[in-house]
Amino acid sequence: MTTTDPELEIRFRDNLMPKAVAGVYTFRAEQELTHNDSDVTGGEVLRVEEQYEIRAVRFVLDESSVHALYPGAGASGPYSRVLPHITLDRAILPWERRLLGRSDRPQWLALLVFGEGELPDDPQALGLTVTRTVAKLRAPDEARVKGPELSDLGIGPTIQQSPCQTLDVPAALFTAIVPREDELPYLAHVRDVRTVAQRRDEDPEVLTEGMYSVLTANRFPRSPGSYAVHLVSLEGFKDRLGPDGPGPNTDAVRLCVLKSWSFTNDPVGTLNIPALFAGLAGPGYTDPEPLTLRLNPAAPSGTPGESERYARERLRLGYVPVPYRMPSGGLTYAWYRGPFTPINAPKPPVVGDTGHTTADHALIYETQHGLFDIGYAAAYTLGRTLALADPVFTEEVTRARRELANKAVEMMAFGAEPMVSDSGASALARLAEPGFGAGLLQTLAAPAVTGRSTPRPATRRPRLGRAQARATLNEPHRQQILRATATRGAPTVPVWLDELESLRRVPFSYLVPHPGLLPPESLRLFHVDEAWIEALIAGAIDVGIHTSLDKRLHSEFRAGIAGVRNPARPKAGLLIRSALIEQLPEFDMVINAGGLEINELRREHVAPDTLLCLFDLMPDEIVMREPGQGIHFGLDHGDVITLRDLAPGKGLGHSLERNFPATGSVIDSHVRQPVSGRRPVVLKLTGSGGLIPALAAEFPGTDRSPGAFAIQLVNTPVEQRFIARNNADSEDRP
Repeated sequence: MTTTDPELEIRFRDNLMPKAVAGVYTFRAEQELTHNDSDVTGGEVLRVEEQYEIRAVRFVLDESSVHALYPGAGASGPYSRVLPHITLDRAILPWERRLLGRSDRPQWLALLVFGEGELPDDPQALGLTVTRTVAKLRAPDEARVKGPELSDLGIGPTIQQSPCQTLDVPAALFTAIVPREDELPYLAHVRDVRTVAQRRDEDPEVLTEGMYSVLTANRFPRSPGSYAVHLVSLEGFKDRLGPDGPGPNTDAVRLCVLKSWSFTNDPVGTLNIPALFAGLAGPGYTDPEPLTLRLNPAAPSGTPGESERYARERLRLGYVPVPYRMPSGGLTYAWYRGPFTPINAPKPPVVGDTGHTTADHALIYETQHGLFDIGYAAAYTLGRTLALADPVFTEEVTRARRELANKAVEMMAFGAEPMVSDSGASALARLAEPGFGAGLLQTLAAPAVTGRSTPRPATRRPRLGRAQARATLNEPHRQQILRATATRGAPTVPVWLDELESLRRVPFSYLVPHPGLLPPESLRLFHVDEAWIEALIAGAIDVGIHTSLDKRLHSEFRAGIAGVRNPARPKAGLLIRSALIEQLPEFDMVINAGGLEINELRREHVAPDTLLCLFDLMPDEIVMREPGQGIHFGLDHGDVITLRDLAPGKGLGHSLERNFPATGSVIDSHVRQPVSGRRPVVLKLTGSGGLIPALAAEFPGTDRSPGAFAIQLVNTPVEQRFIARNNADSEDRP
């Protein structure tokens, strides 16, 4: 079965059976001679007998064979719904040997999970084992401890004395958690991964191209505490995996362990992703107002006066009061609003693009209340400050302006010089006239003319004044030359300005000027004020204006830079301040507008717990999902399985948006019953009440295959959806 992703394709295969399993094989050959259907061999028959051994991993697994573990070694987190699994680089490994006596060849490996206080050899569930020889594994010294029943073939004296890792498991515990023989095939599968490039999702497992075997445990670590996971060999344990246990007079079973690790299930002290997602969305369930980027003061106790109404309106528009020192030296307050606004900000009057050396032109004075709006002036000053703080940018802009001014002076000189001959221009014009070529040939064929001709006198024009000379710069072809000069002189300026356009260099205090706009555990949606960004860009590009000619050429300079820029101006965005960001720095997000996915222009962690995202359109739907983090197996929230499509095609593996079981949980219906007063939560896969036949009933006509079972157990990430409301105030609300 195949499921796809934009970056990878994953195929789940039931198994990878070798043509011949590991073991000792005897080959016999006989030679007989016949003539006319008569045996003429004589008394001596030629016979040859040889033994060959196919060797494979048996008692020791090289560490390099382990591709990934989940949960990772030493990990701590909420794993109560997770089935631990191990991914091996050798895809054929689980099927290279067989349980003795089985012809259908289920895998010989199993992944067993043990909690604290369950194993005498590892009471703290740290993943500890005991080193013994293979001989002591097969024939324990302890009378009531049973090891695997293995044939002597292929186990010589050297192997008998070689060390291996072992574990003694109490018989009752072994019976309680070991997979039954008919369950084993469903706990292993092959994962065939085809990727464009190596991909890591903040997870112990890296999804890379290749074919891997995956073994999954059948026990959930439900209780808080440490758990040890052991990859064990079940070779030699045929007929001892059933509910009757390993047999009479047996206190413990000795297993060969190939890989061990431990993790901690800590559901309380770690990140609760569903609760954090719900907390971010909760304030907007009934009213979207709390999700907007504005200060929301307490409701007035009585009827507010005119000044209070004015102040509340300013706060509603996204402004905050800030201290302001006037040019006269007096200290007052002013209104400031950064580029992120709760409304679609109207565009202020355009001052022009003639260039400025101060931000005074961007100040807005409100005469009715005698207060300044300093938002655009602050943006202009910040842009200028950022530009001057970058010596490379400032040097390039200044040099480009000087080159542009020199070119303009040269062009004005030619346009204003009275003795410049016009004969050159006239000659070029005549070359382009129709019939010039034929006339030239006729002239060349005519007889030579004797005598000297009188040269044509130069055309004398009156000298142009300064204003008239500068006016010649407005001619279209001269404008084109000036813009090309600006472009050529400032090659890196466009890239610098494009970065500034996405607000990458802007301090966070300019974006969110008051902590109350973004309190802890909050999400805020906003529009982006394009005029604020224009003021920011203007402040940067106005650097280097020193003369009146620089000011006159500023429009050509800006046009030359703009012609090679590739700006991606944001129109909207969101801010999240939450422990979710610190603990889960990467998560999936789909942003839609009108049913189409829009572009995410920027996603950046501006602080350890704060995420900023900018979009090229205002979205009407945002879907946030817990990262897939590779492929993990277990139950979804509510201890249910989110059913996935098994029909071949593009929908294979996609969620069917319904849960199994429809009522109750998997834990209620499909786990083994208590054994000896203990109840490890172990899946019951087959037989009456088994999970496999119950899932198969949800998909009539499909195979009960290990690959299909693995697809159903893939954990579904938590999802939170934000949808814009259609209301009368929609043009002012994110």
